[in-house]
Amino acid sequence: MKVLLATSKPFAYQAVQGIQNIIESAGHQFMKLEKYEGESQLLDAVKDVDALIIRSDMIGKEIMKAAPNLKVIVRAGAGYDNVDLDAATDCGICVMNTPGQNANAVAELVFGMMIYVQRNQFDGSVGRELSGRRLGLYAFGNVAKMVAKIARGFDMPVYAYSPTLTHDDLRKEGEYGVITAYTNKELFRNSDFISLHMPLLEETRYCVNYSLLSLMPQDGFLINTARKELVVEDDLIRIMEERPAFQYAADVKPDKHEEFLQKFPKRYFATSKKLGAQTTDANKNAGLAAANQIVAFFRNGDERFKVNQ
Repeated sequence: MKVLLATSKPFAYQAVQGIQNIIESAGHQFMKLEKYEGESQLLDAVKDVDALIIRSDMIGKEIMKAAPNLKVIVRAGAGYDNVDLDAATDCGICVMNTPGQNANAVAELVFGMMIYVQRNQFDGSVGRELSGRRLGLYAFGNVAKMVAKIARGFDMPVYAYSPTLTHDDLRKEGEYGVITAYTNKELFRNSDFISLHMPLLEETRYCVNYSLLSLMPQDGFLINTARKELVVEDDLIRIMEERPAFQYAADVKPDKHEEFLQKFPKRYFATSKKLGAQTTDANKNAGLAAANQIVAFFRNGDERFKVNQ
C-alpha cells in the first residue's frame, strides 16, 4: 500500500523518520509531500495513494475524488474539521484522528500564554499571578484534563463544563480535582479564566458570545487554543472595550486580529500560527500514532478512532 504524508506545515524531522520507519517496516511504501503551496500539488500527489496522513491540511471532496485508491485518512491530532467527513463517507474512506497525542503540548501552551499576558507581555510593568485564580474549562477532553492537572501546581481552583458529560465522567472529574459546572452560565459566572477546549461543530460554532462573557469578572481572561469560530469576535471586542482589564489570548488568530491588536495591544495576544502541537514531542506522539493506526487498519481493519459514519 502507498502511504502519503501530506503536510503543508511539516512535522519535526524526528517524527517524519519515525513515521517512515513504521510504514516501511510493515511492508508499505512511504511517500511525503511537505510545505506544498497549493491544492494542485496535493491533487497530483494523491492520485495513486491508499492512505493519507495529514495535520491541519484541508481535505475536501475534490482531493478524495482525485484519489480513487484512497481508503483511509488519519488526521494527526484531535480536531478533524479540516476533513469533509460526509464526502469521505460517500467515497468509502475511513477518517480517523489521534486523540490525546497533542494534549500535553497544548495544555502547556495554555499556561505559557496565561503567564505571558498576565505579566503584561514581560514589559517590566506590574502584572498578576495565577495562584488562587479560578480556571474554567469549557469541555473536558484530553487537553482540558491536562490543563486541570497542571493547574493544581499553580494552586488554581478548576471548574469544568461539558454538555456531553455522563455520570461516570463526572465521577472521573473528581479524580482531576475539578469542580463540576452544570451549565455553561455557571462555568462563566464562577471563573476568572476560561479556557476553550471543544471541537468545532455546528452546535459549538460561535458558542462564546456576549451573554456568556458578560458573566465573567471585570478582569476576566479568555484563552482559546481550540478554534477561532467558537468565539463571536464582535462580542469579545465589545466586552474588552467595556472592561479595561479583560484579556484574550489565542492560539488561533482571529479574523479581526488587527483590530484586537490596535485596540488592546497589552491585553491581547495571538500566536503567529497555530502552535499548540508544535513541539517535537507532540509531533512524534501524533505522527507515530497516525502511522500505527494506518498499519493496523490495513493489517486487520482496525477503525478504533474512526470519526465519520
